[in-house]
Amino acid sequence: MKVQVLNIDGTAAKGDIELSDDVFGIEPRADILHRVVTWQLENRRGIARATRERSDVARTGKKFGRQKGGGTARHGDRAAPVFIGGGKAHGARRREFGQSLNKKLRALGLKMALSSKAQAGLVIVDSLDVADAKTKALAGQLAKANFGKKVLVIDGDAVNDNFAKAARNLIGVNVLPAQGANVYDILKHDTLVLTRAAVEKLEARFNG
Repeated sequence: MKVQVLNIDGTAAKGDIELSDDVFGIEPRADILHRVVTWQLENRRGIARATRERSDVARTGKKFGRQKGGGTARHGDRAAPVFIGGGKAHGARRREFGQSLNKKLRALGLKMALSSKAQAGLVIVDSLDVADAKTKALAGQLAKANFGKKVLVIDGDAVNDNFAKAARNLIGVNVLPAQGANVYDILKHDTLVLTRAAVEKLEARFNG
């Protein structure tokens, strides 16, 4: 698949780039993309903590009054749920939400996400080099390019420092290195912008 390379402002750059059909030419399947996104989001969740029940509270178990004649109920343990500082009755249990997913399925999901953007919403730029780390200047370039409201920009090993600083305060523009490319972030943005270096890294990641 041959794609024209653009500059960051949307103007045409020199040359085209040949994208691998094994990475960018797969027919996406909604069921696989759903499984990978669910796996990602579930593994983001923290562990649900347990509450301390009667056996977990450090309080005395000594009987603190007479069985009869004291004018109070017959209690033998200060850890009982009826007392302030006692254990929780029927408390929440510890829950872990992490899921496992086959490596091959995770890789296939990322290929399908890239392929779905290649069908509509993929832009290849030469590089992310900008003269200054100025948010206003970058906002003007992106507005001229008309990439959409939500843009994910992926660079090579590391994101261009000036571009990352300039894009930091732009709403709807997110930046990642190639190593951080993932299905959820790719699908939730309108446009995926890849540099030449990012394309090389992503293709090497699957061919290696």
